[in-house]
Amino acid sequence: MNCEVCNLKELEVGQYEIRDVLRCVLHTIIFHRALGLVRPKEIDLELFDITYVQCGDPEVEKKIEEKIEQFIGWVEKHPNKKSQICLSFYEVKNKHGSWFSKQIEQLYWEHWYINLNVAQQPKAHSVKSHNCKVVDTGENNQEDTGTRRAALEASLRDVLFQIIRFVNDKKEHVPPIPNREGVISFPYEIILPSSSDSAFGMDMIKRMLQTGHPTMLS
Repeated sequence: MNCEVCNLKELEVGQYEIRDVLRCVLHTIIFHRALGLVRPKEIDLELFDITYVQCGDPEVEKKIEEKIEQFIGWVEKHPNKKSQICLSFYEVKNKHGSWFSKQIEQLYWEHWYINLNVAQQPKAHSVKSHNCKVVDTGENNQEDTGTRRAALEASLRDVLFQIIRFVNDKKEHVPPIPNREGVISFPYEIILPSSSDSAFGMDMIKRMLQTGHPTMLS
């Protein structure tokens, strides 16, 4: 089976921006790959002037929120570190085992890599100038934060357009839609960095071996 891979543009985010960014990206991908009877729900981000669409499935919302909280927990233990989240879609096939048993095989047909660089934001503080006056640098920090957030918003828009281009250009590898009830036609999983980076890397290598040599699209 042909497995396509989309490596999304890296986003530099502050820890307090993680929820907004991941909700936007994950829901956008899943909405475009739901392929079932969706009830589109528009959501306005709190920190950015961006509106995205959810597929209206409470189970999807619950799973995404749980994964986001787990990722934030990982970030707190690994500050100022680049990270990668993998959202994968697959289909389930029965694989013949022995005479008395059947094995279930997961055939991955698409991987999405969400790349984040989570940086700690500088705190406002006061310093003494050369003439001994106390100068509050909080205003400058606010300006820097506004400039950085505007850059992040532009990058987030780029990622959304990248997702749309991918789903419009890459259709041949999508398997026939199974007779499955619900909004999400295919099972999916969200893989987060583990406490050991090597374990995450080995998990990704295992997926590549299962799905063959995927076509990369950045």
